[in-house]
Amino acid sequence: MKIKTISRSADQYVPVRNTQESSLPRNLNPALHPFERAREYTKAVTATKLERMFAQPFIGQLGDGHRDGVYCIAKNFGTTNQVASGSGDGIIKYWDMTSRQETVTFKAHYGLVTGLSVTPGKTHMLSCGDDKYIKLWSVNYNEFDAGFGEEDVYDKKSQGLVKTFLGEHAFKGLDHHFNEDIFVTGGLSIQLWDMNRSKYVSDLSWGADNINTVKFNKTETNIIASAGSDNSIVLYDIRTNTAIQKVVTNLRTNCISWNPMEAFNFASGSDDHNAYLWDMRNLNKSLNVYKDHVAGIMDIDFSPTGEELVTGSYDKTIRIFRSREGHSRDIYHTKRMQRIFCVKYTTDARYILSGSDDTNVRIWRANSSDRAGIKSSRQRAKMEYDNALKERFKHMPEIKRISRHRHVPIVIKKANEIKRVELESLKKRQENDRKHSRAGSKPYVPERQKHIRGTAIKEDK
Repeated sequence: MKIKTISRSADQYVPVRNTQESSLPRNLNPALHPFERAREYTKAVTATKLERMFAQPFIGQLGDGHRDGVYCIAKNFGTTNQVASGSGDGIIKYWDMTSRQETVTFKAHYGLVTGLSVTPGKTHMLSCGDDKYIKLWSVNYNEFDAGFGEEDVYDKKSQGLVKTFLGEHAFKGLDHHFNEDIFVTGGLSIQLWDMNRSKYVSDLSWGADNINTVKFNKTETNIIASAGSDNSIVLYDIRTNTAIQKVVTNLRTNCISWNPMEAFNFASGSDDHNAYLWDMRNLNKSLNVYKDHVAGIMDIDFSPTGEELVTGSYDKTIRIFRSREGHSRDIYHTKRMQRIFCVKYTTDARYILSGSDDTNVRIWRANSSDRAGIKSSRQRAKMEYDNALKERFKHMPEIKRISRHRHVPIVIKKANEIKRVELESLKKRQENDRKHSRAGSKPYVPERQKHIRGTAIKEDK
């Protein structure tokens, strides 16, 4: 049997002279260096500071915008660079985001354009408005007259018009099925339409005063969610033409967006300044509450990855939330931007579009410090390393303070302070009531259930 013995040469560690220090064995692995954690923390602080220094979320606007406020935006799910927008004077525009110019413009309606949707797999889009009409438009600009400009829109109103549907009442929302030739409209009632028929095929209404928004589920494509002016959210199944469930909240819901990756989940934006994440299988409570706005949320949209969502509010700001966190990771605003009525992620999840009262459609970066240029493998490795460091040390006080710091308008700052004082006072009063009441008579209500008044169909336990 062979035995290996550890042998050391005295020449490696015995000093040659008395004045020379003894040499120590050294492991060159950087992960084992005693200062490595401190070095990585310093790198994480530097990466966080650089991210904030290079944060430039605003890119620009599309063309010259509209002549009236922008109240709806629709994505073309078949491309990454085409969107449609509708304004308060009845004009709808189809944009090429690469050139940031409009490709076609139509005088679609008399009055407000309240709903817009690009049909899947075709070069058409649907619009509806206060004038009781639904119109199907061709967005293939090769079919139109050469030199057809914005001034000609008001003269050639039938240019690009493919089909017209006449309704019984003004429409407040519209959405197209993900892959079939059917669409749904909201207004005085919820109606299901077939593209090949001139009248609606079924009426799905169930006890709502007026329907503000309707959305098809993009994954479970037979499910529709609607929000009404009676503070209700109702789910429908078009296979049986019946309602599945109805939940009533404290204040009105203005907007709904389905999670594209989790078919059962959807988010809603409310007049109580909060957005809520719901599971359609159990509407007795919310999965999450998204706070930070100081006015009603007018529109909400999930990113194509389902990991984040964006909200546009009446307080003139855009906020981006991670779907599993309760507070916004970023806030976007400009001095000239007015109340925001529509926000959308682009289909590649890299940009955000917003439409507001000031007639402009703006483009924002989803990650404010991100840049669109081609990156070398070395740059990508550095970015991934920095992101991993920021994620590792994100709970350290200094990094948390730097990453969360934002300059917000003074109006928003003051409103946030007033709202915080009001909520603390309300909480203190409830605590005093509970303290001076009989034990158990005033139970704690979870934050995710406070806004819910009840559901229509009770589950059997």
